[in-house]
Amino acid sequence: MDPNHYRFRGVWRLAAPAPAVYTALEDLRSYPLWWPEVREVRPTGDDSGDMVVRALLPYRLAIGLVASRRDPVAGVLEVAMRGDLDGWSRFTVTPDGSGGTDSRVLFEEDARPGKPLLRRLALPLHPLFRANHAVMMLRGQRGLAAYLAANR
Repeated sequence: MDPNHYRFRGVWRLAAPAPAVYTALEDLRSYPLWWPEVREVRPTGDDSGDMVVRALLPYRLAIGLVASRRDPVAGVLEVAMRGDLDGWSRFTVTPDGSGGTDSRVLFEEDARPGKPLLRRLALPLHPLFRANHAVMMLRGQRGLAAYLAANR
């Protein structure tokens, strides 16, 4: 097992139609409005931007993002990540249930720390890094649910 290789997968269930969820996730500039750990987003081009995140642990990550797939029909948003994290991250949004009013969001990420300190601490702090990510994702799900409900 490589302690510097992280694979994350999680499912968010949201009480909002898939197109609305996809639109919210596609709008990177809105992330700081609903995701507490996303501290800053700065677009650098039509399909790229810089993001700063910080969860519970006392470190921040500066990540450059470049869209590698945008497919509203399939509900897929994928970015390549460079900087303090290198790899990719993807959201896949699909309807959840037959009514079309709920959504299922599959989050997948494959990443390695680019930050030297995080690579050195990977072995002893691997469980804390994973827990930190889990908290960030839980708060992202809750934040997006509230954001979507407020913007109906």
